[in-house]
Amino acid sequence: MKEVIKIHKNDNVLLAMRHFDKGERLHTDGLTIEVKDPVKRGHKIALQTIEENGSIIKYGFSIGRATRRISAGEHIHTHNLQTNLSDVQEYTYSPRFEDNPFTNENRTFKGYRRENGTSGVRNELWIVPTVGCVNGVAEKILQRFVKEAKDIAPFDNVLVLKHQYGCSQLGDDHENTKQMLMNAIRHPNAGGVLVLGLGCENNELAAIKETLSEVNGDRVKFLESQAVTDEIEAGTALLKEIHLAAKGDKREEIPLSELSIGLKCGGSDGFSGITANPLLGRFSDYLIAQGGSTVLTEVPEMFGAETILMQRAASEEVFHKTVRLINDFKQYFMKHEQPIYENPSPGNKEGGISTLEDKSLGCTQKAGLAPVSDVLTYGETLKTKGLTLLSAPGNDLIASSALAAAGCHIVLFTTGRGTPFGTFVPTVKVSTNTDLFQSKPHWIDYNAGRLAEDQTTEDHIVRDFIQYIIKVASGEFVNNEKNDFRELAIFKSGVTL
Repeated sequence: MKEVIKIHKNDNVLLAMRHFDKGERLHTDGLTIEVKDPVKRGHKIALQTIEENGSIIKYGFSIGRATRRISAGEHIHTHNLQTNLSDVQEYTYSPRFEDNPFTNENRTFKGYRRENGTSGVRNELWIVPTVGCVNGVAEKILQRFVKEAKDIAPFDNVLVLKHQYGCSQLGDDHENTKQMLMNAIRHPNAGGVLVLGLGCENNELAAIKETLSEVNGDRVKFLESQAVTDEIEAGTALLKEIHLAAKGDKREEIPLSELSIGLKCGGSDGFSGITANPLLGRFSDYLIAQGGSTVLTEVPEMFGAETILMQRAASEEVFHKTVRLINDFKQYFMKHEQPIYENPSPGNKEGGISTLEDKSLGCTQKAGLAPVSDVLTYGETLKTKGLTLLSAPGNDLIASSALAAAGCHIVLFTTGRGTPFGTFVPTVKVSTNTDLFQSKPHWIDYNAGRLAEDQTTEDHIVRDFIQYIIKVASGEFVNNEKNDFRELAIFKSGVTL
């Protein structure tokens, strides 16, 4: 393995691939540099002298400015580097596109064809509570159904999409909850859904039922708990009806063009932008070349790299939607009198990420090279093929849930620190480094750390990853499914009564 990496030819920093002690000498590009401070793996080392207020260049872009003169060999981090970012900005549309390196190979996965023409990568039975008050009831119904059914086939799994909302909410919060739940009810990974209400919540079951009038009544059932004597018995009976309707479900060959994948990162480290995130970017380009769809979210983690995405807007209309996406989220911070650039997290900093520009330039690598075809507000569902941007915060659970509710069949989640959670669709954890993959095999599904170890070619790993995701889409369980770690987290921004 290399000791250091210079990511871009214009960079004035090196990325440490191992721990360096003070006084060690490193050799790169014909230079010998004495390391002036202890430097952890994943952190930055100055390649040359950088004057006070001079730009720190990583990925070929500025990630901030030096707060004092920095000598070659010094550790560069939060103690001597400051962000250049400011508040709401004006932008100009200057389109710049690159060719997709992949071609259409007409490949397929084995999924479930739904009667409305959509397709799913799982055939699951879900209970969707309209309000958090009935989460416990939903669990009891599910437990009794599993016990009495004995064999849940052809369902791959049964689960409750528990959440804490559905009542005491106003305005956008109420609408967000309602929309997220309806998106889940319609999700093609669900072969059947029981929508479970209480009876007095403001997220009224009757209103949801009326809005969902087009769904198959054999597959989607509704139950108001206060309207029956024994809600456990009534709910179990409805699940049995759905189970009977699904008996003939089976997988069939479906074009990759119908696959929609969410792109997310969390617990990032200094390797995220050189291993796992670029791997997702290559996969995104591949899937788009097949006619498929990918979705990038975490708007605060686009700050500092947003102009790269704006240059790739497929049209001036999409450009203006991207500008609104960025500036509206900045206004959200300002409305609550919070600093826009209160990022990276403590874990990010420990892993070597120093500023939001540093984090964002690594984060947006997940989007590959494709043009941005559309921009969605929170709660909207996919409308176009290609790369779409989705409004949601950086919070792992909320952003991953937003991707699933937007219609993504699978979420690809890169991490350098590790996390066990999963949303209500398969959530594939991709480690940025091999140590994490080896220490947390019950969390991590795929090791992108190999990209930094010279063990095999990048193209080989990309092809291996593509094949792995097709296996997942065709039914292979990932760790969050094996562990039964499923979350539905809904964005809240307003008053709770």
